[in-house]
Amino acid sequence: MTYELGKWDLSDLFPAFDSPEMESAFETLKKDVAEFEKFREKLSPDMDVEEFMSAVESQEKTTRLASRVGQFAGLFFSEDTQNQDAQTFQAKMQQFMAGLQNRTLFFSLWWKSLEEDETQRFMEVAGEYDYWLKQIRNFKPYTLTEPEEKIINIKDVTGISAMRTLYSSITNRYVFKVEVDGEEKEMTRGELMTLVRESDPDLRARAYQELYQVYGDDGAILGQMYQAIVRDYRNENLELRGFDSPMAVRNLDNDIPNEVVDTLLDVAVKNTELFQRFFRLKAKWLKVDRLRRYDIYAPVAESDKEYTYDKAVSMVLDSFNDFSPKVAELAKRVFEENHLDSSVRKGKRSGAFCSSGDPAVTPYVLVNYNGKANDVSTLAHELGHAIHAMLAEKHHVFHFHSSLPLAETASTFSEMLLIDLLLEEEADEAVRRDILFSQIDDAYATIMRQIFFALFEREAHEMVAKDASVDELAAAYLKNLETQFGDSVSIGEEFRWEWVSIPHIYHWPFYVYAYSFGQLLVLALYQQYKQEGEPFIPRYLEILAAGGSMAPVEILDRAGVDVRKPEFWQGGFDVLSRMVDDLEKIPVE
Repeated sequence: MTYELGKWDLSDLFPAFDSPEMESAFETLKKDVAEFEKFREKLSPDMDVEEFMSAVESQEKTTRLASRVGQFAGLFFSEDTQNQDAQTFQAKMQQFMAGLQNRTLFFSLWWKSLEEDETQRFMEVAGEYDYWLKQIRNFKPYTLTEPEEKIINIKDVTGISAMRTLYSSITNRYVFKVEVDGEEKEMTRGELMTLVRESDPDLRARAYQELYQVYGDDGAILGQMYQAIVRDYRNENLELRGFDSPMAVRNLDNDIPNEVVDTLLDVAVKNTELFQRFFRLKAKWLKVDRLRRYDIYAPVAESDKEYTYDKAVSMVLDSFNDFSPKVAELAKRVFEENHLDSSVRKGKRSGAFCSSGDPAVTPYVLVNYNGKANDVSTLAHELGHAIHAMLAEKHHVFHFHSSLPLAETASTFSEMLLIDLLLEEEADEAVRRDILFSQIDDAYATIMRQIFFALFEREAHEMVAKDASVDELAAAYLKNLETQFGDSVSIGEEFRWEWVSIPHIYHWPFYVYAYSFGQLLVLALYQQYKQEGEPFIPRYLEILAAGGSMAPVEILDRAGVDVRKPEFWQGGFDVLSRMVDDLEKIPVE
C-alpha cells in the first residue's frame, strides 16, 4: 500500500453537516433526552436498582451519539477554520448540547446529593459504571444547585466557549511571511515551525521573529481574551464552586491528588539546571558562546534529510510492528478507514491532534506533514493516541478516554519506538547524532517547557485576579523564560508574546502538566521495556486498555509505578541526565 498526503473522510461519523443523518441525530437526541427526563420523578434513595441502571445505560447511549455529533463539528471546523458553514455548525452544536446538558443535569445532581450510605446498594449493581459514578461524587463539594448549573451551561456557550472559538478563528487565519533562499514565502504556522529546526541560524531567527511579530501585533487583543477566560474560570470555579486554586480544578478532573502534581512541579524545578547544561553543550556543537532562544531546536549536524509521507508512514508502522504486531494493526486501521488528515492547507488548524468520541468509531488524526524528521515523530505521536483509544474501545463511553496525565503515555512511547528504529536504520553518523540531540530537544519541549507553561498559568491566574494588565502578564512570561533558561540561553524581547500563541492555556487551563507527567512516566516504562523485553509488553498494553476505568494512580500502582514519591519523578530526570552524559562524551567537531 502506498500512503499519500490527503484529507480525512468524516463519513463514518456523518456524511455532511447538513445531511439527513445529521438531522436525524439531532432529532434522536431530543427524543432520547425527553425519555430520560421521565426518570426525574423516579429518583430517590429507595428507587429500584434496575430502574437506576436503566437511567445510567440510557445516559451512556445518549452520550455516545452526542459525542459523534460534537466530534464531527470539531473536525469539520479543524479542517478549515475559515469555513463559515463549519463555524456556524459548531456554534449550533454547542448551543444544542448545552440545552441537552441542562435537561439531563438532574441525574448527576441527584447522585451527588445522596449520602454515602445511600449509594451503597446502587454501587453494588453498577458493574462497569462503578468508577464513573465514583468520579461524579468526587465533585459533590463543588456542585451548585440545578438552576445555577443550568445558567453556567447556557452562559458558557456565548461566553467562554465563544471566546475560545474566536481565538481559534483569529489565530488560524494568520499568514506568516519569511524570506527563504532569497524569496519571500507565505506560510501557515505549521510550515513556519519547520524552519526553527533548520541549520541556517538567520532563517531560524527570522521564523521566530515573524511568528511573534504576527501574534504580538494582536497581543493586546489576544491577551484581553486570555484575561476574560481566566476571570470566567476563576469566577466559576473558585468564587462559586469553592475550589482552593485554579489548578485544583484540573487535578480533580484528572483524578490526580494535588500533592502528586505539586511533587511533579517541585522536582521539575529542582532539575532546571539539567536542560541548561544541555543547552550549554549544544552551544559548543553549534560553535557559539551562548544559544539564542532561536537556536534551541537547531540541528547539530548539517542534515536537510526529508522523508516522503509514504516513507514516514512505513517507518512508523514498522516501528510499531517490531514492538507488537497488534499495535501496528491498530494503527493501520486509521489509514485504511481514511481517518487521517495530513496535507498542509490554508485555514486548516495548525499543529496536530487525535480525536476520539464514540468508542465504536476509529479515532481521527490531524497532522500538518512537511517532510521533516519532526513530522515523522509527530505522526508516531498522534497514532499512539489513536492506538491508546482503540485498545480501550471495549469500555463504555464514560470510561473510554484515559485521564489527561495518562493520555500522553502511548503517544510518547510510540515516538520512542520510532527513534529506536531511526537510530537502527540510519548509517549517516551526522544524522544519528542529530537524532540523539533531538531526543533531548523533544524531552525539553515535552517536560520542562510544559512545566514552565504550567507555572506561568498558575502565576497568571493570580495576576489576573489582581487586575494585572496584558503588558504585566507579558513581562511575567519573559521572567518565566529567564528563570527557565538561566544564563544558558539569551531571549529576544519578542518572546514576551509567546504565551498568547499557546492554544492549550486558552482552551484547557493547566492541561500542559499532563505532557510532563506522561513523558517522565514513559521514560520509566521504556526503561522497564529495555530491561525486560517481551514480558513487559502485555503489562504496558494493559495500562492502555484500562482507558479511564480506574483512577490514574490505581492504574499505575498495578503497573508497579508510585507517582506519589519524588524519587519516581527524579528517576525520569536521571534517565535524561545520563543521556546528556552520553552526549558530553562525544568529541565536539
